[in-house]
Amino acid sequence: MKILFCCKKSSLLTFENMADEKIMTTNILTEQHIINSSFLERDVIVDAYLPTSVEYPENMSLLLINDGQDLPKMPFDEILGNLLAEREIEPLVCIGIHCGPDRKMEYATAKQPDYLGRGTKAKAYTDFIFEELLPFIRKKYLVHSFREKSFAGFSLGALSALDIVWNHPEEFTKTGCFSGSFWWRSKSYKDGYNDDTDRIMHQQIKSGTYSPWLQFFFECGALDETKDRNKNGIIDSIDDTLDLIKELKKIGYSQNAIEYLELPDGTHDVPTWGRAFPEFLKWGWGKESL
Repeated sequence: MKILFCCKKSSLLTFENMADEKIMTTNILTEQHIINSSFLERDVIVDAYLPTSVEYPENMSLLLINDGQDLPKMPFDEILGNLLAEREIEPLVCIGIHCGPDRKMEYATAKQPDYLGRGTKAKAYTDFIFEELLPFIRKKYLVHSFREKSFAGFSLGALSALDIVWNHPEEFTKTGCFSGSFWWRSKSYKDGYNDDTDRIMHQQIKSGTYSPWLQFFFECGALDETKDRNKNGIIDSIDDTLDLIKELKKIGYSQNAIEYLELPDGTHDVPTWGRAFPEFLKWGWGKESL
């Protein structure tokens, strides 16, 4: 039996027989759960990465991560465990949410599908997060509230994470976007696509309002792709991300609220994101950042 949290000095919370699967590596306990979602009409697998021997869980932060099925490939437990062991970051609970078979329907912008009609389940995915996942986490781990909540993701999962944070700023403080699919557009090239009007996430930022507590971390790899639709010598994924940052600054976000990491040899894959993830964690939860 492993003692994980201590809610009070006189009352220890343990996790014996609480999960479908447990894996212990150094100072991280990994548990896997299955949530039957009525909103998504499927079983959702989630992996919980739990720091051990934390006395007051209510003082910890919560990080949700899309495409949680990719985290073991980094491997995320070692990344998180090493940073905690070296006391480079504050303890936080991380929840990796496995994607489903309709990833392009669920990981998108909830208010508007793209020009091909993809994203029609994004609203249901958002409802799953707030109505099913967060209540499950609070009940399972007996933590009524966290100090803060953040959301991260990769590629389409990054688009989804930013969309959810942006439209629910009262719930979150940070978002981490790795190789974000910010090309997500409302019009095809053949129908007269225009950068200024047809990128869905950019339009949301333009029409949005400034929430002074929100912070943004963006990562791009210089080898994410080869497409360069405006022929300016910069690949589209970098252009789209830098343009998104410009829109954030226009409505009031300072450079202090935005971190941009560009990896010259970075590609659109898990190993690259695994290299960048420690920088995100130190940026968001490093001792000096809190």
